[in-house]
Amino acid sequence: MEEWPFHDGNIHNLLDGRQFDIRQNCRDVDHSLQMHSSVIRRFALEEELEGHQGCVNAIAWNSSGTLLISGSDDARINIWGYSGRKLLHSIETGHSANIFCTKFIPETSDELVVSGAGDAEVRLFNLSRLNGRGLHDGATTPSALYQCHTRRVKKLAVEVGNPNVVWSASEDGTLRQHDFREGTSCPPAGSSQQECRNVLLDLRCGAKRSLADPPKHTLALKSCDISSTRPHLLLVGGNDAFARLYDRRMLPPLTSCRKRMSPPTCVNYFCPMHLSDRGRSSLHLTHVTFSPNGEEVLLSYSGEHVYLMDINHASGSVMQYTSGDVSELMTFTPVPNRQEHQPSVSSFFQNGLRKRSNTAARVEKCRMLVEIAKRSLEDRTNIFHAIEACNEVLDGNNGDIDPSLRHECLCTRAALLLQRKWKNDAHMAVRDCHDARRIDNSSFRAHYCMAEALEQLGKHKEALNFAVAAQCFSPFDTMAAEKVENLKKQLAVAEAEKNNKASDGSPKSEPRAGRVLSLSDILYRTEGNSDASQDGPRSDREDSDYDEELELDFETSISGDEGHDVESNMLHGSLNLRIHRRGDAIRETGPNGSCGSPSLSSQNKKSAYQHEAVIDMKQRYIGHCNVGTDIKQASFLGQRGEYVASGSDDGRWFIWEKRTGRLIKMLLGDGAVVNCVQCHPFDCFVATSGIDSTIKLWCPTAAVPSMVAGGSTGPETSDVLEAMESNQRKLCRNREAILPFELLERLRMHEFSEGSLHPFECAQS
Repeated sequence: MEEWPFHDGNIHNLLDGRQFDIRQNCRDVDHSLQMHSSVIRRFALEEELEGHQGCVNAIAWNSSGTLLISGSDDARINIWGYSGRKLLHSIETGHSANIFCTKFIPETSDELVVSGAGDAEVRLFNLSRLNGRGLHDGATTPSALYQCHTRRVKKLAVEVGNPNVVWSASEDGTLRQHDFREGTSCPPAGSSQQECRNVLLDLRCGAKRSLADPPKHTLALKSCDISSTRPHLLLVGGNDAFARLYDRRMLPPLTSCRKRMSPPTCVNYFCPMHLSDRGRSSLHLTHVTFSPNGEEVLLSYSGEHVYLMDINHASGSVMQYTSGDVSELMTFTPVPNRQEHQPSVSSFFQNGLRKRSNTAARVEKCRMLVEIAKRSLEDRTNIFHAIEACNEVLDGNNGDIDPSLRHECLCTRAALLLQRKWKNDAHMAVRDCHDARRIDNSSFRAHYCMAEALEQLGKHKEALNFAVAAQCFSPFDTMAAEKVENLKKQLAVAEAEKNNKASDGSPKSEPRAGRVLSLSDILYRTEGNSDASQDGPRSDREDSDYDEELELDFETSISGDEGHDVESNMLHGSLNLRIHRRGDAIRETGPNGSCGSPSLSSQNKKSAYQHEAVIDMKQRYIGHCNVGTDIKQASFLGQRGEYVASGSDDGRWFIWEKRTGRLIKMLLGDGAVVNCVQCHPFDCFVATSGIDSTIKLWCPTAAVPSMVAGGSTGPETSDVLEAMESNQRKLCRNREAILPFELLERLRMHEFSEGSLHPFECAQS
């Protein structure tokens, strides 16, 4: 299929553009040259840094890019020099579990570093005290030790220009603010003298199962970030579908953890609309981050994709929705035709340089891309590239195309998505059909594709309404008539099955054949309740304020080459399970055993709860797989953040064009899983890490540009598609991430070794 250029253009033209106003544009050009599609496509492995003896779960650059810090399952922090690619310091931290996060403290001449680990501790170290010590001279005494968390510390955040404070996000549901000026230690969690008043966010009653549900469960925090441009903004993500943005200036004073507090009001919720109403307990975020300019956020989901959202309410691209909008999107109602006028970017390069308008040429290119996509749809070939062609038209040139071409492209992309059937493609098709109906409310294609998308989602009643509408708009079309009849038959079969069950008196608790029960299903015998249809009411237990659920923690360990089966890409090793009641030792309950005020009954709480508005996605990045670990990052590349990268469970890492979601590069970066991707602050250079004990360094040294690793000149499209389709199959098999029951089965089937955890345990949970 024919290739088309990326939006950053040609480097030669970019350099020529500096002559317009060298004082203003030189810096912009330098920023654009740090990361450019033409150099990204030449990325290749430069070197591997050896020095850890376990999985490398965290890497970060200092502000000047001269040093790289890493944290590992071996409980060590390593400091590497960028210029010489050498190990400068290796700190035996004293942590008793995996290190999940580590950072340089700003404005300290890179002498202070901090770490957070699975032992629930945060430790601060002064590198100046290591002078004269060997690399392996034993444990280093921390300058500060904070033991106030009760669960694993998964992420640390620092503020640009602030050398005195670090923030830690933990799975205990709290985000704490540690000020080095106020103290260098605190009593262990649970001790009688503990009264650490450092809780900035208490989200132990903050998790939401869906947009319509009030928060009432512990939000086990997985990630946090502080904006580099507006440091009062704090972004957090945890074990539900919603990222939360807080203004630190508006938060209540720091508190202790002795009493559970109601979650504070956040500035914004972020969640793709199609994920906001799932009610799946396993859906959670593994990473959240701000863009370099602070105007966008990037969210990475376990068992899902990577999504981009806008922050600025004043931006015309920000789409907010409420719980009512979710169902309305899939409900047939007449909509008025609306010509959407979007600001054109035709008079600007994406790098900020002025250029002469060439709208006619771009419109012609868009028409050509739509025709290419339509031919692929008819031939059922090159579906992936045809979708990317539509993305280029709709996301890359939307301001230049007229409504009729936009409508045609939306309907074509929807049909292509329904052919491809990757995870959430049907939901994306629903969005396109909805937008197409707003342009032409009597469009046959928009209504027919909407019916097909809803049918794929199992919403047959809603699908029938759209199919009937399509038949009305085109009475002689046989496809619409067949769709209506098929949907009527499916509804009749479903109704008959429902009546048969009712007449047979079958108990509700009888599980469906072939369904794997979770551990909580087995313990609470709630299979009948959870067996309700996707559109039906929630079970009594889910709405109950008497919830006292069990949580299952699992950790695996891998040591040596025997831990990885290359042929099957499976991980082997020991596995440790811990079962405990949710919120043990930290629960503050009312008379009902529920979070929050004891004076409110369950019904009063529901009636008093105000549904928040949520910011929807503006771009999706697909092709990778994020299931096996919950520390997998998604990052912006470059000082302008024009590219997005993520690790993957297949040992690869992916780079996309931020604006269109188009895949630029796919590289093999680990023997099992790539978790961390960190771009150098100024150079065209990236560091990655994962299950391997080494850190990989990448730069544009390949002889020829390519979409695959190493700049191969041979056929590459089939390799890329094969890898991406394999990852999609893994995501589709991942019904609810990894169910606890399945873990127990794997424990039995694969005969993991018994006993305590290996000291170099990999962060798989």
